[in-house]
Amino acid sequence: MIPDTRHPAEPLPLDGVTVIAVEQAVSAPFATRQLADLGARVVKVERPDGGDFARAYDTAAQGLASHFVWCNRGKESIALDLKDPRGLAVLHGLLDGADVFVQNLAQGAAARLGLDSEALCARYPRLVAVDISGYGAEGPYAHKRAYDMLVQCEAGLVSVTGTPEQPVKAGIPAADIAAAMYAFSGVLAALLRRGVTGRGGRVEVSMLDALAEWMGHPLHHTMHDGEQPVRTGLAHAVIAPYDAYPTADGDRVLLSVQNDREWRRLAEQVLERPELALDPEYATNAARTRGRKETDAVVAAALGRLDADEAVARLEAAGIACARLNSVARLAEHPQLAARDRWREVGSPAGPLRALLPPIGLPGGAEPVMGAVPALGEHTEALLRALGMTGAQITALRRDGVVA
Repeated sequence: MIPDTRHPAEPLPLDGVTVIAVEQAVSAPFATRQLADLGARVVKVERPDGGDFARAYDTAAQGLASHFVWCNRGKESIALDLKDPRGLAVLHGLLDGADVFVQNLAQGAAARLGLDSEALCARYPRLVAVDISGYGAEGPYAHKRAYDMLVQCEAGLVSVTGTPEQPVKAGIPAADIAAAMYAFSGVLAALLRRGVTGRGGRVEVSMLDALAEWMGHPLHHTMHDGEQPVRTGLAHAVIAPYDAYPTADGDRVLLSVQNDREWRRLAEQVLERPELALDPEYATNAARTRGRKETDAVVAAALGRLDADEAVARLEAAGIACARLNSVARLAEHPQLAARDRWREVGSPAGPLRALLPPIGLPGGAEPVMGAVPALGEHTEALLRALGMTGAQITALRRDGVVA
């Protein structure tokens, strides 16, 4: 019998899991979006006076903020004033039936509201409660403001990114993303443990801890060798040639020679300089790295005579790893993403928007949810009515600014 692929046999893995998130900016919203994509119901709690401040970062996505669109699809938005006891009571009504709580408020703010993971796990034993912070709950930096680029600097990422003359930040919010993905995996681990023990538990993630882990190679190199890897722009610090080179049509093509066999193929088949294959000034990676300037000049001269398509074709025919130095616009039209049907449309207050499928594939199961980006407070009334509130009670809360 041919299986009916219209109705996948396997449900999404987080179907039936409810997540309540008091979140803002990127780290917590990106973590909870991963949960929503995998089937969890995510209720986003926002301030009535404007909501998540990332809503106002820009207007690039058809009038909506690009950060917000990226991190918040598939969620329900309820606008609550948590400083008002009535708003806090509504939140606890939501938590009473929740599986996961995530927050990334400024250090100390959640504890003042009784929403830190320790307090919530004591009150709701099955709850997985996640605290995301900049630097952790203790230590001299605990109350220091922590935005992505600041943490990139504190973690040393900026010191190893850029050119010899100029350190630069990563072009994406690397500290936020690192913390988000550890929070996401931490939630999955805690839910797995709850399936065995019946109890939830605390998950703590700091942006500095997450990014320091990602700094593993330069960190271990420096601790054990005594010297920090130098900044080399697009080049690799200890491998040559491994850089981007201009082509005749104004593009740039990056290539990577990982061993001396590959160098011989490059010299013979692409550079058309077979004498360099065994030349002691070029034959080993140590020699090529030592003479990086000369190595790069030889490669640049050869690729500079070719257009990008021809350069890539020759490199691939020789078995040399290579890539085009694409712009973001080219990424949006990348043929590999198109060929693998990675694009979908999601709803939003501004209409449909293109969005990529999440990277986690679960073949044979339902496709990720890819729900709409919510308007501020779009689901407030429905959620309050689900908690048993009457129309008159909801109207009173709106009148007093407790909800929006």
